[in-house]
Amino acid sequence: MRILGILLVLFGIVALAVPSISFMTTERAIDAGFLKIDYQKPHTIVLNPLVGIVAVIAGVAILFASRRTNAA
Repeated sequence: MRILGILLVLFGIVALAVPSISFMTTERAIDAGFLKIDYQKPHTIVLNPLVGIVAVIAGVAILFASRRTNAA
């Protein structure tokens, strides 16, 4: 469980630091024998800051819960 908590905290920090991720994909528009036309299509993934905050809080809660169960 401790690894899950650490991963959630790291994901939350990244989601807060990087508000969006953009990447391009190549798609074929025309493929007629010798004529091939490709184009690049942009994609953007927007990370809501609320998701980052919830992930950090959940990760910290899991870390504290795992600490209590290991201490007992």
